[in-house]
Amino acid sequence: MRVMVIIKATPESEAGQMPSTELIAAMGKYNEELVTAGVMQGGDGLKPSSAGARVRFSGQDRTVIDGPFAETKELIAGYWIWQVQSMAEAIEWVRRCPNPMTSDSEIEIRPFFEPADFGEAFTPELQEEEKRLRQQIDAQTR
Repeated sequence: MRVMVIIKATPESEAGQMPSTELIAAMGKYNEELVTAGVMQGGDGLKPSSAGARVRFSGQDRTVIDGPFAETKELIAGYWIWQVQSMAEAIEWVRRCPNPMTSDSEIEIRPFFEPADFGEAFTPELQEEEKRLRQQIDAQTR
């Protein structure tokens, strides 16, 4: 199963506080363990919400809202994409993670939808179209 592992923002990350050399090294070692185990498929840190924007949808209207955003607990500071056998395996990997922040922090794990989750609505034609798009994405990122 594929999961997104979401590193929640903290007041420090939203203030733009950069990690120490020690934390960068510890996270690099952890990422190497994930890659060696065949778990990590991708991941990155994110700049504070002050560098971002949101687009609010209301019917046909679109409203752009520039950051920063007030609710730090609802923001993310980084993510990984992992391929694991189960949620239990993902949890065990997260338990081994160095604290990614200088203060208390939280990491959320969310499974991706798989084609079977959509049932009959995800027709063979739609599955082929998604496969084609994923192949195109893969070719562009090489």
